[in-house]
Amino acid sequence: MTESAARVDTKQRILDTAERLFAEQGLAATSLREIIGQAQVNLAAIHYHFGSKEDLIEAVVLRRVEPVNRERLAMLDACEAAAADRALPIEGVIEAFIVPTLRVATDPARGGRPFVRLMGRLHTESTDLIALLFQKHFGVVIRRFAAAAVRAVPEAPREEIFWRMYFAVGAMAHTLVCTEEIKAISGGLCDTSDMDGMARRMIRFLAAGFRS
Repeated sequence: MTESAARVDTKQRILDTAERLFAEQGLAATSLREIIGQAQVNLAAIHYHFGSKEDLIEAVVLRRVEPVNRERLAMLDACEAAAADRALPIEGVIEAFIVPTLRVATDPARGGRPFVRLMGRLHTESTDLIALLFQKHFGVVIRRFAAAAVRAVPEAPREEIFWRMYFAVGAMAHTLVCTEEIKAISGGLCDTSDMDGMARRMIRFLAAGFRS
């Protein structure tokens, strides 16, 4: 292996290990010592490739979030184009927001379950760093979807639109992090491996909330 390839391999190993541990344990609870040990690298390698734990968290999030956000906006563009001058269907807006994230769960190449759980962690852990990451990497997406929701439910006050978006994000985050709970509560009746079915149910539920 060349020196360049070795650097890429080390960086990838750090990212993969950090993503898995952040998803399993949470961002705050995961130490650099754990990441170093399981990735089989030294602290210098993390400082060389990323700089700090905060920079590593951002890199882990960014490599997965950018493709998801591009897909979200592409789906929203298609929904808006299909509606033309008519009112947007709120179901289409919600689908464009949640489905790209749920799809990742069935695609190990894009992060699979670990990244889905990490996204849930991002939505449920409250820190200044996470607030900054959301502002930096989700700001454009949130503004686009807020405008689309206003167009889809024009009778709702703008303040209510933001509350309903906030509740929708919370529902998605809980579902991403706690998928096994519903299986246990239902005695196995609810199939958490059926991502399409989960998405359909969530869209119907959230659409009713937006229209209420």
